[in-house]
Amino acid sequence: MKKKRNFFEDFSNWATAATGSSAAFLIAIGVIVIWLITGPVFNYSDTWQLIINTGTTIVTFLMVFLIQKAQNKDSKAIHLKLNELLASHEGTSNCMVNIEDLTEEELDHLYKFYIRLSELAQKENDLTQTHSIDAAEENNQQKTQKWKKNN
Repeated sequence: MKKKRNFFEDFSNWATAATGSSAAFLIAIGVIVIWLITGPVFNYSDTWQLIINTGTTIVTFLMVFLIQKAQNKDSKAIHLKLNELLASHEGTSNCMVNIEDLTEEELDHLYKFYIRLSELAQKENDLTQTHSIDAAEENNQQKTQKWKKNN
């Protein structure tokens, strides 16, 4: 697959890696220390305070966008990997693919299905047994009927 990237994506990847490093943290501490040391030179003036406030505000403002860009890309990649696992694994529910596009109400409804699935797993006393949402009730009923016939 040929990678087509743009300047912002390349810069965002570089900036995210660079600002998340130990060196960046040490540089930030260094800037604060230098600013503190210069306090007496500038008599702790309003301008002296404005310099650090303006600098940190600008950096924070820009970092929000860089972090969000990196987070969006990572989130999309994770969703695609999970979708591939769901689509390729026999016995999984395909209704889980692209689940992130559901509404909050739909997610809550699906969450209730998983609570029911957990209850069924507890009844079976076999935590290694897995089910898709679609098959959970049917599997549990078959196991229960089989168990009743044998006892």
